[in-house]
Amino acid sequence: MERGGDVLLVIAFVTAAMWMLIYERFWYFRTRHKVEITRITAAWNGRTDHSSWEAHKIREMLVSQVRMGLEKRLWPIETLVTLCPMLGLLGTVTGMIEVFDVMAVAGGGNARGMAGGVSKATLPTMAGMVAALSGMMFSIQLRRYALDEGDRVEDSLEVKQGL
Repeated sequence: MERGGDVLLVIAFVTAAMWMLIYERFWYFRTRHKVEITRITAAWNGRTDHSSWEAHKIREMLVSQVRMGLEKRLWPIETLVTLCPMLGLLGTVTGMIEVFDVMAVAGGGNARGMAGGVSKATLPTMAGMVAALSGMMFSIQLRRYALDEGDRVEDSLEVKQGL
């Protein structure tokens, strides 16, 4: 952490927040979502009218509630995934500023002085990219699951035609 500079600490904090949100979404999908499906299905099956305009709107509302629950907190994850490489780039810039400061004071011959700045330039960049790649894989999976599960729930609430 010392060789990567202060930006590396910010990247670590952002990555921890991103992974807490990813874990929360997995927990929701495995536990709370099943309870929500049971509630929505019971509400729909408890209705006697499934074919009127009002019934169709109620069905749309129930499906929309499920989709909102599934997609909740996905955009902060995607935002944090996008933020990680930008923070890595900030680390690159601050590290290079340190290199230029050493060059201005000691000249280009002080390799040892420049090495600290180069380290502060490359470590945050690498950390930001690794954090973004790991988060991106799970973010895409979570988004895909939310869309597929929303479609599955919509299909499961069958519309019965009146006689």
